[in-house]
Amino acid sequence: MRILMLGWEFPPHISGGLGTACHGMTQALAKRGQQVVFILPRVREGAHVSFLEMISASGTPISPDMDRRIAWSQAHVWEDRLRTQAIDAWLVPYVTPETYHEALMRMGESTDWLTELPGGGYTYRLYGGYGPSLLDEVRRFAQLAAAAAMQETFDVIHVHDWMTYPAGILIKQLTGKPLVAHIHATEFDRSGLNVNHLVYGIERAGMWMADRVVAVSELTRRTVIEHYGIDPEKVQVVHNAVARHEVVHRYKVPERIRHEKRVLFLGRITFQKGPEYFMEAARLVLDRVPNVRFFMAGSGDMLPLLIRRAGELRIGSRFHFAGFLRGEDVDRIYALSDLYVMPSVSEPFGITPLEAMLYDVPVLLSRQSGVSEILTHALKADFWDTRDMADKICAVLTYPCLSRELVRNCHEEMRNIRWENSADQLIAIYSSLAGR
Repeated sequence: MRILMLGWEFPPHISGGLGTACHGMTQALAKRGQQVVFILPRVREGAHVSFLEMISASGTPISPDMDRRIAWSQAHVWEDRLRTQAIDAWLVPYVTPETYHEALMRMGESTDWLTELPGGGYTYRLYGGYGPSLLDEVRRFAQLAAAAAMQETFDVIHVHDWMTYPAGILIKQLTGKPLVAHIHATEFDRSGLNVNHLVYGIERAGMWMADRVVAVSELTRRTVIEHYGIDPEKVQVVHNAVARHEVVHRYKVPERIRHEKRVLFLGRITFQKGPEYFMEAARLVLDRVPNVRFFMAGSGDMLPLLIRRAGELRIGSRFHFAGFLRGEDVDRIYALSDLYVMPSVSEPFGITPLEAMLYDVPVLLSRQSGVSEILTHALKADFWDTRDMADKICAVLTYPCLSRELVRNCHEEMRNIRWENSADQLIAIYSSLAGR
């Protein structure tokens, strides 16, 4: 079977767990004999993945005839499921003030993304990031992805998260192929009750138009049914996973730091991930076990606030901000940690605890996370209960036998958490839809 996938990130075009999940998922599908064509907003020059075909939507030529077909179909889709209007939208998730300013200066009011063709058509240049006018870029991606899709043969359309839903809907309208909407996170996870109604509308339209909705956890499935009104029969859970071969290096703890314990938070420093609760728990731990260092790796809009808060709590000498890490730096910080903590306020799944477990690091999870559904032996705490969180951190750092038992249990659970299992579930979904 040939699957047309659409996403906003894929290694090395990656900003978080979504790209990691897409990589593991497509690799497992390829091992099962499936062909995957993956369309991204922009593919960096020289990027190549052996097990799938990667296509860049940037610069895709659109002929006048194709332009008319897309314009008609897109108008039909919006009138049927979602109404939009032109607005000045500066929606910029996942970026620091510095990268926001750079993106603003790069795109600004310029029209360097539009190039006319001699034959009367045109091409768009997509930046593919989370820069200013994200909603405009999502709309442009839908047109370009549809143009690219019309040059491919495929059996099923599989889209990941809201930024690709307009493209998936448009391609379904043009080709009649079945559509799978994969829910890695919802606007309720990102923003709590203060949802962006334009994003919510796009999410709801994508789920309604999809022939099957895939949720990464039972937690996410409930959100989809209760907040978006989707038929429960249409929503199926396929948990994420992690691959043991993703561990490339092993690292020894240097002699000079073996007398200390290290506790790690790695993720976006935003409200959703609960970094402030991690810091408050750290303060309580340091009152009892002073020989500990806490590391917060990542970037996000709450970073300046937390830097100030660390100073107010007078824990700056024991609480370190590592910044946004990539590649080997991520491997190293996992391997040198004695405990990984994920205190998310709302986490549809959460791959990072599984990554930490690959390095034999025990984990402490928020009960408000999807991954806690499959890690029955991991330590868990409510994100808001920083005292309970601190007690469990102290227990792991103080009692080596507890740490060893947690690692042993993790080894057993990881035997069944494999991307191949997830791929088998997805193939069954594809087959049921393609056979209609």
